[in-house]
Amino acid sequence: MDLDAFYASCEILRNPELKDKAVIIGADPKGGKGRGVVSTCSYAARKFGVKSGMPISRAYKLCPNGIYLRPDIKYYKGISDQIMEILRSYADKFEQWGIDEAFLDVTESISNKINPTELAQKIKNEIFEKIGLTCSIGIGPNKQVAKIASDFQKPDGLTYVSPEQVRSFLDPLPVEKIIGIGPKTKKILNKKLNIETIADLANYPPEKLNKIFGKMGIDLSNVARGIDNSPVQEDYKRKSLGTEVTFDEDIEDFEIIYKTLELLVNKLHKSLIKGRYLYQVVVIKIRFEGFSTYTRQQKLKTPTNDKKVALQIGKKLLKEFESNPKKVRLLGFRLVDLSESKHVQKTLLN
Repeated sequence: MDLDAFYASCEILRNPELKDKAVIIGADPKGGKGRGVVSTCSYAARKFGVKSGMPISRAYKLCPNGIYLRPDIKYYKGISDQIMEILRSYADKFEQWGIDEAFLDVTESISNKINPTELAQKIKNEIFEKIGLTCSIGIGPNKQVAKIASDFQKPDGLTYVSPEQVRSFLDPLPVEKIIGIGPKTKKILNKKLNIETIADLANYPPEKLNKIFGKMGIDLSNVARGIDNSPVQEDYKRKSLGTEVTFDEDIEDFEIIYKTLELLVNKLHKSLIKGRYLYQVVVIKIRFEGFSTYTRQQKLKTPTNDKKVALQIGKKLLKEFESNPKKVRLLGFRLVDLSESKHVQKTLLN
């Protein structure tokens, strides 16, 4: 289940006068000179070419008369919580996937002779009647197929892919429809391996994919052939904490970058302690003017919640970029491979 243009739809729900208008949620465009990106936008805004993740300045050029709103996460989460409760009531097993998506395992319900499309329509109807929002549902024999199907007829879509239809459904689709294939992987598949469609990926030798991508290559090959054995997990375990900042003006002084890193580390460390988490991987992300973006990471031998270690590694990872002549546009910091613990463990750098 995927809620349609969720943030924008929530704003339209709050203010019906926004219906059918180009609503864009994200940073302040500042008349086309704003920093930051588009979080999401209404379908009316998408007709102008506006997309999630697009620089807000670019969105403003495409749609200067759009209605630009800052995200109200607390409000969106309240609506999300209500919808997730509805979904849980239908699921044999349930897995929330972010604020606006979820997987439902309804195998037992379907085995009791309930038509899967009728069940999906019943869920859609209840969400619309009780909350006032539309969603798109994909039905399939596994999570990957269901997720791809949910995107197939947006908005307000319902797509059922039976086990017998999986290959004919997947084969003609572009390879980036598979969860986990981002811009970098897509570029390798398209340019180096001449893999454009899911059928191309399914027919490519798995052992060669393994050499290029490691275990991920085997997983991609399996998904392309309709194989995905990942279970619907009822208990959500957070895997990472992250935050980032887009500067109002590009920064040349690296001392400001290091001071900003310290602020980001302090912010994340509070969340880390509050959630009783340990981290094992430190990741930094840096974006320069011109949008060239780099990430670096370092893994610890054992998990820890030590703030000083996180800051030390963050500075070390940033150091290689000091000599870059370009100004810095964005800085991000993330703690990954989280685990729960009631005590602090000693730290060993790997």
